[in-house]
Amino acid sequence: MRALNPKTWLALARREIVPIAVLLGIGLPILAFIEIADEVTEGEGEVRWFDEGLLLALRTSDPGDPIGPRWFETSVMDISALGGFAVLALVTLFAVGYLLVLKRRGEALLLLAATLGGTAISEGLKMGFNRSRPDLVAHIVETTSMSFPSGHAMLSAVTYLTLGALIARTQEKRRLRGYILGAAILLTLLIGASRIYLGVHWPTDVLAGWCLGASWALLCWAIATWLMRDRGPTLEA
Repeated sequence: MRALNPKTWLALARREIVPIAVLLGIGLPILAFIEIADEVTEGEGEVRWFDEGLLLALRTSDPGDPIGPRWFETSVMDISALGGFAVLALVTLFAVGYLLVLKRRGEALLLLAATLGGTAISEGLKMGFNRSRPDLVAHIVETTSMSFPSGHAMLSAVTYLTLGALIARTQEKRRLRGYILGAAILLTLLIGASRIYLGVHWPTDVLAGWCLGASWALLCWAIATWLMRDRGPTLEA
């Protein structure tokens, strides 16, 4: 029996490890979401301490006054708007249109399904948990829906991470792929954090949104990679 060379061993190892890593990447955030949701439902102990403590830490002695100068507060409001429904809808529609022009109907359909599916999940969970918005500090921006999970955190993760993965897949260089995915992750984190700073979400709302959004985005990325495995450069784990 011929001995396998190191490159063959590496290829075989990746073939086994990558699916396991993807399953863990999807499953672990879901487990984290379930744990957070369970603690939020109970509404006592460490979760309440964490939520209230962080919200108050981002305020001066006046609960209606966030820490930092006015220009910073305005900047955070602008960042938060990047996770709003109108902005995400426009980004999705422009991206879908771009993919259709390139005749990449599969990617366009996947991106549309990811965002619409994420929106449906987010709204369904909001109605199911029916958690009120924070009343501990003043809301810097107007809100109308329920609080858990954070729609801005979840849908920005779904939209920007899925779009980032699709764009990164077209790049040959590993560094460029890493930069694109890193930018998508950073933008998602900033949008979620902005919701806490503005006082419109409990921190656990945002953590839950990140977990569920990242899991859904990774699932969509895995489907896209499988559907397009024979087309152009692929993402490397």
